[in-house]
Amino acid sequence: MSKNRLIMLVVLTMIAFAGNSILNRIALLETAIDPASFTVIRLVSGAVMLSVMVWLQQQREVTKSTEANANWIAAFSTRRAWIMALALFVYAAGFSYAYVSLSAAVGALILFAAVQFTMIGYGFSQGERFTHWQWLGFMMAFGGLIILMMPGVSMPSVDGALLMLLAGIAWGIYSIMGKGAESPLLVTRTNFVLSVPLVIGLSLVMKAHASVDLSGASYAVLSGAVASGVGYALWYKVLPYLPSTTAATIQLSVPVIAALGGVAILGEAISLRLVLVSLGILGGIALVIQNKQV
Repeated sequence: MSKNRLIMLVVLTMIAFAGNSILNRIALLETAIDPASFTVIRLVSGAVMLSVMVWLQQQREVTKSTEANANWIAAFSTRRAWIMALALFVYAAGFSYAYVSLSAAVGALILFAAVQFTMIGYGFSQGERFTHWQWLGFMMAFGGLIILMMPGVSMPSVDGALLMLLAGIAWGIYSIMGKGAESPLLVTRTNFVLSVPLVIGLSLVMKAHASVDLSGASYAVLSGAVASGVGYALWYKVLPYLPSTTAATIQLSVPVIAALGGVAILGEAISLRLVLVSLGILGGIALVIQNKQV
């Protein structure tokens, strides 16, 4: 893959990831859709899009239909797939409900920090050890998150922040379990499909609060089919061409893109406190990632 093509695909992928925050926030702020309905439509449309992508991939690779069907059935029977589907469901539901009260910028920052802390914590539990620079970075990031949550003029909603932290932890677990998958697109498709019964269950529990309109549903489809489905497919396409530390560092751009989108599209304000905290959190995580011992 040429360098220019790689850069273009990476930029599109990061925009897609940030787009989930912006689309979710727009839908909940400017349309009548409720968080549960948004989550249902997002995951169902993502499952459909990913299923189409897997089918197209199999056609290009001339995969025998009997073998494909056998793999499909086998995927449904694994405990790992169901756990990953549960993590995906918790992430998507927490994400949607958090954006009832959080801005696109704050939500993306908390989500990203929680994902990275979860993955860093897992690595530490598996015997990885920090250098002095990594400890400095960790303390910067953790301190920034604490400051963000402290009472003040621009303090985010506590309920929203806790829900986004839960979503980030769930996505971190999902990422850890999916690491090294031989066929990431196939695994992601399976997890999305398995999450559908879970999210439908959520919608039944919350049916008294259900509300859907065409605009809200359209944003949910864009989030699921394009920002999630196409976004994940692009990410798996470029990952083999990126060193792991580079791939992790590139994702630091997602909260920044989400913040810029929130300002440009939603007219959200960016406070000095948020800017300074963001620099502390993202800079600290960058130190941890870049000084990771391989």
